[in-house]
Amino acid sequence: MTQILLSAKNITRRFGGLTAIDNVSIDLPLGAVHAVIGTNGAGKSTLVSILSGELAPNEGTIFMNDANITAWSQPRRARAGLGRSYQRTTIFPSLTVHENCRLTAQANRQKFWNWTNAAKHCAFSNEAADRALELAGLANESQRVAGLLSHGGKRQLEIAMGLSTHPKILLLDEPLAGMGPEETERMLGLLDSLKSDLAILLVEHDMDAVFKISDIITVMVNGGVIAHGSPDSIRNDPQVQTAYLGDDE
Repeated sequence: MTQILLSAKNITRRFGGLTAIDNVSIDLPLGAVHAVIGTNGAGKSTLVSILSGELAPNEGTIFMNDANITAWSQPRRARAGLGRSYQRTTIFPSLTVHENCRLTAQANRQKFWNWTNAAKHCAFSNEAADRALELAGLANESQRVAGLLSHGGKRQLEIAMGLSTHPKILLLDEPLAGMGPEETERMLGLLDSLKSDLAILLVEHDMDAVFKISDIITVMVNGGVIAHGSPDSIRNDPQVQTAYLGDDE
């Protein structure tokens, strides 16, 4: 039986009179990329923010393994193994690639009492950073200033920063945005190499990439789910074709 690492049940989120997420349920299994697609305003990023703990749902529950994490803060979820990326690049551009990852690892295992030792000498943080950069394909760029990386390199670095916390689950919000074909292929190869050890949620507008990398796809429209299933079933769903992919008839 497939292990479900994150499960959200009947999630609803309102902003005043607007229902941004309407009774949405989603499971993230180990070893799979679960894509969430939909037009702008469908509620995809709001869903990611709820799953990560940045926003609280008005209704519904979220489980991480067997633990009910609905009331957990974002830092607590991160320490428990939930990592995320944002639509906009969120790196420290003036620091090196390695320093970006080391700081992320360090933030996940803070030692406030150990103030006499420089954080840059923390063996755990440095080892975690080295491992993450190796996994993300950035080991050869470790001493480069992060702001000098290509756009695709910066997005890879964001994933490496997430990996430095040893996550079990990755929530990726449009990681391919702004990438050219070569960078997109590199990122898809990275995600494919990582998924065997993780549960990955991918929010993305590049449909070619979504159908190439995803094992499961959920389609959202106006805050609700209109379809859920394998890439082939989603591609051939008449409701999806009409609402999102485009009906040729």
